[in-house]
Amino acid sequence: MTAVASSVEISAVLPAFNEAANLEESVGRMAKALKTHARAFEIIVVDDGSQDGTPGVLARLKTVHPTLRVVRHPVNRGYGAALRSGFDAARLPWIFLMDADNQFDPMELGLLLARAGEGDIVTGYRQRRRDPLPRRLNAWAFFSLVRLFFGRLARDVNCAFKLIRRDLLDRMSLHSEGALINTEMLVLARRLHARVVEVAVHHYPRLSGKQTGANPRVVLRAFRELLAFKAEMRKVEKAA
Repeated sequence: MTAVASSVEISAVLPAFNEAANLEESVGRMAKALKTHARAFEIIVVDDGSQDGTPGVLARLKTVHPTLRVVRHPVNRGYGAALRSGFDAARLPWIFLMDADNQFDPMELGLLLARAGEGDIVTGYRQRRRDPLPRRLNAWAFFSLVRLFFGRLARDVNCAFKLIRRDLLDRMSLHSEGALINTEMLVLARRLHARVVEVAVHHYPRLSGKQTGANPRVVLRAFRELLAFKAEMRKVEKAA
């Protein structure tokens, strides 16, 4: 364990929507990784209006993992809303973002921590993205537009494996309800002159549960949010 890793205090935020089949493993692996890499930690799972057995699984896991805290949305609000609720609930200096679908290895948090002294955001990028082709095509189209609007933000903007200083997030006014949230964070981070470091991480196929990233409703919402955010940033730039 590095000196940086052994001294950090981390709030891990895991957004979850209908992830009953994945949560026992993802929370257990997260707890093990944080025990290895952090001096103090908490795990915050944001249940974004799940309609499967997610609430019951989380209630049981709270008896197993004393550092687990649960934030629940009565209805499904979207990925960005789930992350914002998790960020608001976080109490420790660093926030570690990871999805609850077991497509990342939380033990690779150590790779991010090894670079934490160099940045305000340490963001992973997937060496090989292991998602179905439709989702990868949607991502290519979306982030081609993101790059056109905002230039290069990161190699893998939407990688759900990020370590972020909480005091940086406190300076941001995040509004995204959907998948735009990572783009919004990185655009605002650049405006705040934050240091962003990129680290290669592994990505694994989803084995349980259902992805929503290729859902047409989710995709259209992301494009609408992107256009609205671009218009908002144009107004900010004109006012500056």
